[in-house]
Amino acid sequence: MVLPVRRERPKVVVKADLLPSVTVASTIGMAGIPIGWLWARLAPPRQAVITRDGTPTPIDLESWHAFDALVIFALLLLGAGLFVGTLTWLLRERRGPVVMLAAVAGSLLSGWLGMLMGNAFLGDEYAVSGRPEIGDVITLAPEIGSPWVIIVQPLAVSLVYALLAAWNGRDDLGRRLA
Repeated sequence: MVLPVRRERPKVVVKADLLPSVTVASTIGMAGIPIGWLWARLAPPRQAVITRDGTPTPIDLESWHAFDALVIFALLLLGAGLFVGTLTWLLRERRGPVVMLAAVAGSLLSGWLGMLMGNAFLGDEYAVSGRPEIGDVITLAPEIGSPWVIIVQPLAVSLVYALLAAWNGRDDLGRRLA
């Protein structure tokens, strides 16, 4: 009669992963700077007409560019999230929930930083010189319409990391090199 062998389940390593997880979170967070720069180059401006009360009103089809700017930013964050989730999984010695949470937190920081830096990179590029008259057409800077778009990257990171962990199928997530 063969008795089943009881294998000891690997424990979650927290203490050893804390410092590397801070490094992972801060490095991923800095990815928001190039994302913001790229968004500032890709997002389309809007044309608007100055009305009688002095406010700019977007020309008919130009108002769609507000949605375009939001979607461009969301797609940049989605691509970054897929890349970061895969790259974080490749840190074999640090696989686990601590580094995954650090990657998600760093991605949230990256989205927030990308939103701030995107507007900063636009700078005065679309500033109106002088006082516009009624009926003048001016160019409005692109803007991110909703701050909720920053959750796209953390969601993509967590989805990719979870799929790779489920696909792995090992108790220790392949953390040991043996």
